[in-house]
Amino acid sequence: MRFLLRFVGYLSVAAGFVALVIDGARSIANAGLRFTPVGEVLIAVVQGRYQLIQPAIERNIHPWLWDPVLLTVLRAPAAGAALVLGFMLLWLGRRPDEAIGIVTRR
Repeated sequence: MRFLLRFVGYLSVAAGFVALVIDGARSIANAGLRFTPVGEVLIAVVQGRYQLIQPAIERNIHPWLWDPVLLTVLRAPAAGAALVLGFMLLWLGRRPDEAIGIVTRR
C-alpha cells in the first residue's frame, strides 16, 4: 500500500511541476500572470460529465459543500493542487520511523 501511495505521489508531484512549467511559459507569452485552474483541467479530463458534478453533490451530499468548498478548490491553480496532493501522498506513504532508545530487555 505504501508503494502505491508513493508511486501516485511521485506522479502527482511530476504533474504539478509540468503544470507549473506550462503555466510559467503561458505567463511569459501573455506578459501577465496566468494559472490553469483545477476546474479547467477537470473539464479537459472528464468533458461532458463535468456538468453533472454540481447537481450530484448538491442533491446527494450537501449544497454548502459545492458553493464555498468545492468552488474554491476548482478555482485553485492546478500546479499547486497537484504538488500539495503529491507531497501529502508521499508523506502518507513514508516508511515508519525506527524506534530508538526503547529498552527491549526486561
